[in-house]
Amino acid sequence: MPVDRLLPTREARDLIDMVRDVCAKELDPRVVDCEKHQEYPEGLFGTLGELGLLSLPYPEEQGGGGQSYEVYLQVLEELGAQWAAVAVAVSVHSLSCYAMSAYGTDEQQQQWLPRMLGGNHIGAYSLSEPQAGSDAAALRCAATPIDGGYRINGSKAWITHGGRADFYTLFARTGTGQRGISCFVVPADTEGLSFGKPEEKLGLRAIPTTAAYYDNAFIADEQRIGDEGEGLAIAFSALDSGRLGIAAVATGLAQRALDDAVAYAKERHTFGKKIIDHQGLGFLLADMAAAVESARATYIDAARRRDAGLPYSRQASVAKLIATDAAMKVTTDAVQVFGGYGYTTEYPVERYMREAKIMQIFEGTNQIQRLVISRHLAR
Repeated sequence: MPVDRLLPTREARDLIDMVRDVCAKELDPRVVDCEKHQEYPEGLFGTLGELGLLSLPYPEEQGGGGQSYEVYLQVLEELGAQWAAVAVAVSVHSLSCYAMSAYGTDEQQQQWLPRMLGGNHIGAYSLSEPQAGSDAAALRCAATPIDGGYRINGSKAWITHGGRADFYTLFARTGTGQRGISCFVVPADTEGLSFGKPEEKLGLRAIPTTAAYYDNAFIADEQRIGDEGEGLAIAFSALDSGRLGIAAVATGLAQRALDDAVAYAKERHTFGKKIIDHQGLGFLLADMAAAVESARATYIDAARRRDAGLPYSRQASVAKLIATDAAMKVTTDAVQVFGGYGYTTEYPVERYMREAKIMQIFEGTNQIQRLVISRHLAR
């Protein structure tokens, strides 16, 4: 059932109603076949862009939707409840626009943001490498200075929307150590940029995840975002927001699994009564509901801190940790509620469980979140 949300304005309530309508009309008819056949949802992101759903948390003066993060994340939750892969891609697009919005010069923003936030382009985030996942400071992809710009050589990994995105926010090495990484915006048609075969994934199959290869690709000086050596600070700043996006998507996925499990438990009968009326199963569903609502509370708390201009890095890691662990547990328990049917593809709960697993891994593994939280406590 739809979550009865506490939203700050009538405009926000209307936005959520619109998103639910889009989910029912545009996402629901396609999700099963696209995920089953690893089929890209052609045209869907164009539709989301036309409705303004690809630019919600950015200022109106930059071409964004001017929505608070509290509201934007609840939109992501609604999308995640219907189609996790699409919701993750929307979150990653917002993450990809962050560097230009927060660190770009006025001239860069005038040139790039209308495209990034206009709804016609989708972005991807290019930080990880085969040997540098959680350890972003270990990346090797090199940007060598030349007259007028840089030559990029090396590879990147685990790019959501790789090969399909219109632009990539790239982090490459321009020097040594942690201060030797810089940030760039790279159009998809850049000569010397190519992509690997989409990964064969456990879940989120409709949106490709690929490697990228840079073979002497030229990047102009004006495509560098921020100062040389500022890239890691930009990346980590963006990831705080990105972790909240994943927390919201995970909460939506968990909510959908709970809803499906409750609906099934009201219909299935054993020993002369509905299985939801058996205390053992009723308590399991109660624990699932508590986990979902706890996850929602943590991401909304972090979002409100962000909206108020307060530090929220620790709270973002807490939200990502709590919400994604909750999604893994709730989706697994949903399969248990369905019994043998839950282990088949006749019902979608097995897909929810497969989709939940990656959320404990990307945007920083949950072990990394614990490291971030503990370091904040040590300060």
